[in-house]
Amino acid sequence: MNTNEQTIHHFYSAFQQRDYAGMNACYDAEVVFSDMVFGLLNSQETRAMWEMLCKNAKDLTIRFDNIRLLDEEYATCDWVATYTFTQTGRKVVNRVKAHMRLKDGLITEHSDAFDIYKWSRQAFGLRGWLFGWTNFMRNRIHINAKKRLLGFMEQQ
Repeated sequence: MNTNEQTIHHFYSAFQQRDYAGMNACYDAEVVFSDMVFGLLNSQETRAMWEMLCKNAKDLTIRFDNIRLLDEEYATCDWVATYTFTQTGRKVVNRVKAHMRLKDGLITEHSDAFDIYKWSRQAFGLRGWLFGWTNFMRNRIHINAKKRLLGFMEQQ
């Protein structure tokens, strides 16, 4: 395994243990992150997001595989999170494709891609089925997630 593969493996192994400090140790000081729920996050927000998710997870399980090095800097990894969405108590199985840029063995850019409509159907049930595909619902999901993250950061 080369250095970049080791970093990605360490990141997701730490995630399996809900070890946000171990996850954050894999990031460059100026990392940026984005996904369909939280949007674009700076380094401080990214680190707080993983801490919040790990601390609030009651029944989170993580599986990862298919780490692919695309070149010297870029890599992808498939991962699956299974958990209960705390806002609704509904079970979610989220299949994610991570895209990462690495430099000197640290992740500098990280984006997670997944089907937000599929996620919203699982997380919100009928409301997700009816409205999860709309920009209105997607914006509400993003606004609420960012509000929870900023509230968490204020408490720390």
